[in-house]
Amino acid sequence: MVKNSSNLPVLALLLAGFIFLNTGCRHDPTEIPCNGTMFGQPIAATGLDSTRCKPSCACKNFSSRSFTEQQLSSLKSWQLTQPFEELTYNPYNEPPPDKDSAVCAVVIEDLANKLYHLQNFPDADAAKAAGAIVTHYDACGLCSTLSDFAVYAKELDIGAPVRQCALANFSKPFDSLVVCIEALGFTRPCAQIWAYNARNTQAKCLQPCLEAANTPYNLPDGSLNECLQCDEQQSGPVFKAVAGRTRRNTGVASSICRFCEEVQVVEHNYPF
Repeated sequence: MVKNSSNLPVLALLLAGFIFLNTGCRHDPTEIPCNGTMFGQPIAATGLDSTRCKPSCACKNFSSRSFTEQQLSSLKSWQLTQPFEELTYNPYNEPPPDKDSAVCAVVIEDLANKLYHLQNFPDADAAKAAGAIVTHYDACGLCSTLSDFAVYAKELDIGAPVRQCALANFSKPFDSLVVCIEALGFTRPCAQIWAYNARNTQAKCLQPCLEAANTPYNLPDGSLNECLQCDEQQSGPVFKAVAGRTRRNTGVASSICRFCEEVQVVEHNYPF
């Protein structure tokens, strides 16, 4: 971590600009993507256009669902009856917690009053058999709530507002960063793991992020730029284990394009 440097604001901007939710390993560009395209919704910063990256995977017969503002507002109005406790320690000071293979599902307790809880099931079939609604693959975590899902579903490039938070709070207390990210719509526990992810990436990925400052998110072969790849390796495993929800395991297309084999099919048929 660079301290007491006259270039601190510049470094903060470069680092914060590349804080995104990524997990897993670098993709082998020699593998053939699903029908020649990737999964995502490209923007100017993506580096790939809509001929290379689409919000659908034909080989999986799957398209990322779009939601109206009214539907997103409804999702945020649902109440979690067993809310998560705040994250009171830095999970990056410990190895990633082990979690059994599972899917995280919404179990409706009271439809009229929009009450629900989250529950892990061994697989999607088990969740459906119990009348639950799969909200993402992998075990539930701090970002598994419907309220947090609404943020993921609305913001194609969630890294942009997180970038602003990280820049504005680069040298401020940790809680200031949490408050800023929480104001984006995240629940506080989810905002806390995002904040820890941001600070860890700033500490571990200085050099590659400086070098990739003007590089698109995706390279021509579809792989990630060096900054995003560093974030994925250094911060991704802990984030995935603690947050639970990622855009890939939720089936949400974002501004970072992904190979279809990395993406889970989730329908999100909630009773709005």
